[in-house]
Amino acid sequence: MAGRERMASMDAAWLQMEEPANLMMITAVLWFDGAVVGERLRAVLQERLVERYPRFRQRVVSGPLGAPHWEDAPDFNLEEHLSTLRVPEAAGRAGLEALVGDWLGVPLERSRPLWHFHLVRGAPGGDVLLARLHHCMADGIALARVLLSLTDPVDAAGTPARTVAREEGDEGLPSEDARQLRAPGWMRLARGARSALRKGAELVREPILAGDLVRDGAKGAAALGKLLVLPPDPRSPLRGPLGNRKLAAWSEPIALERVKAVGRTLGGTVNDVLLTALTGALRRYLASRDAPLEDVHALVPVNLRPLDAPVPRELGNHFGVVFLRLPVHLAEPRRRLREVAKRMEHLKRSPEAVVMSGMLELLGRTPAALERAVVDVIGTKASLVATNVPGPRQPVSLAGSRLAGLTFWVPQAGHVGLGVSLFSYAGQVTVGVASDASRVPDPGTLVAAFQEELDALETMAP
Repeated sequence: MAGRERMASMDAAWLQMEEPANLMMITAVLWFDGAVVGERLRAVLQERLVERYPRFRQRVVSGPLGAPHWEDAPDFNLEEHLSTLRVPEAAGRAGLEALVGDWLGVPLERSRPLWHFHLVRGAPGGDVLLARLHHCMADGIALARVLLSLTDPVDAAGTPARTVAREEGDEGLPSEDARQLRAPGWMRLARGARSALRKGAELVREPILAGDLVRDGAKGAAALGKLLVLPPDPRSPLRGPLGNRKLAAWSEPIALERVKAVGRTLGGTVNDVLLTALTGALRRYLASRDAPLEDVHALVPVNLRPLDAPVPRELGNHFGVVFLRLPVHLAEPRRRLREVAKRMEHLKRSPEAVVMSGMLELLGRTPAALERAVVDVIGTKASLVATNVPGPRQPVSLAGSRLAGLTFWVPQAGHVGLGVSLFSYAGQVTVGVASDASRVPDPGTLVAAFQEELDALETMAP
């Protein structure tokens, strides 16, 4: 049929990976200071999402030999992708986390474009936007940038900038003043391109983003061999069969300066400190369940897309993953930090992420059953997925409402039942935990353990 476009093989890999107990869905929770005006939100989504990126108005259909294709949804209606939910104010933070957890287990409607936004009223402090998007549309970093392209900066007085019309290609930053609207089209396009470059550069500068990767053929072959012989992670409460019930919890925002200060004192990057606190939190959690305190692997997604250019209109997946062995066995926090830093430095020089990217692309061309079998084997070699997604350094607003904070999860492929996200925004970091209820039935405990570990690191002498 005319108008159909074959889905890229890596995107198809994520579509085929989905199972009822393991949805391949990227989820973001954005909370605001005060109320969000529904009409303004609709206008922003229409202009900066639906009109800018075709995938948001396309559905998935089967093509020749069953290969998935993209096709314009003939009856696309934005209203079907934006709904309003309400939590009782008395339910507080726990009620909001319970609602998000419930939606983590609900699949997206396959007959429509694979995304949905829920505007949640009644949450403490202000409204909340829950965004659910299928991984076959794009990878987590790309979708994070797309979501951030919906925002405008907040001025020095804390007032959200007025939303104005933009040329396609602009990444959503505001006009320098209202006169830009009357500028010639070529000038607006050039300014839009600069806005996109600025937003990309901001992501590059963010200290918790993974570093450069070596792309060497011989080293790639060695990395593949190493991955294939990597033994399964030890048996623990974190691993095992999954169910359909999912849970969510997240921290209060943590000042990034606190994390930097620990790094300056003990010798380590922001990323090293955060991963050390995560390792210690896992150690506390496993000890509380009388589980062996053995090292476990975290699957860490690594962006392979240039961040100095706008996200392409066709979106798509362009990333790899690395297996980071977290030194859970180390009881002393300083030794743990040094070991995390050493292992991260080794991974930054490894082509492992590029190798895994190629493997995912190859799997997207294989039958779904074979792909799932291979992904399940890969999944036995890790106990969690850990992401560190950088956001804007300065406060922003969406549809005229100031964004107070956000958290973000990618799916846990390979029947991994735990996902931990570290999202930085406006000088703060939020720790989010998404889990399968049969694996980690109390994700809030893991969040609390993370904060206790960070507190403990702050008391360490140089």
